[in-house]
Amino acid sequence: MYGQEKINPYEQSGQKAAQVEQMFDAVAHSYDTLNHRLSFCIDKYWRNHVVRKLQAVRSADSVLDVATGTGDLAILEARKLKPGKVVGIDISEGMMQVGREKVKAAALQDVISFQREDCLSMTFPDASFDVVTAAFGIRNFQDLEAGLREMYRVLKPGGTLCVIELTRPVHFPVKQLFTLYSHTLLPLYGRMISRDKSAYKYLIATIEAFPQGEVMVEILKKTGFSTAGFKRLTFGICTCYTAIK
Repeated sequence: MYGQEKINPYEQSGQKAAQVEQMFDAVAHSYDTLNHRLSFCIDKYWRNHVVRKLQAVRSADSVLDVATGTGDLAILEARKLKPGKVVGIDISEGMMQVGREKVKAAALQDVISFQREDCLSMTFPDASFDVVTAAFGIRNFQDLEAGLREMYRVLKPGGTLCVIELTRPVHFPVKQLFTLYSHTLLPLYGRMISRDKSAYKYLIATIEAFPQGEVMVEILKKTGFSTAGFKRLTFGICTCYTAIK
């Protein structure tokens, strides 16, 4: 068991997945605003980095966006990759409802669909998608390896997984500045806007406990991927992982 799997948003007893669903339903109304403000809009650059990586993929006609949230990455993929379909999945209906409104406003209903799925046990057949992505979601998996094995299963042979996740910077002075920011301003402002006193404390706790860098690459290989690598973004505040089935 990895460190972040032991951390729940609310009570430490009970199922992590149910508490994560409750948390994201509660903050759905303010999630996009907080993402952009707390990252100083750098989260948009991180998602664009994923899309640029995928533009080099030989086939990206079918895309699965895991833990899609409000659909920002799914919308970007639909616009820039021009796939036949993008399926966004999440356990939070509250988050996906916000995403559906955004997709409607963007007139992308013919390309993007959302459905509620357990990311640890998806209903899709084996080898269903050319590309699987996830932005800031796999930290919330109750069982990280089970979730990655499912992502591997639904990928077509030769398919690409691309994940971005918030991580701890490793070099001075960004490491120290990030620690100061994440333990003071971030949870305070997050609580004020989201009206959820636990959500942004949980965010920081899981970032600090999550395996990253070379350790995460080894986990990807352990769960079946033939090759895997990573690139730290914005001084290590975010990391992009790419793996091939």
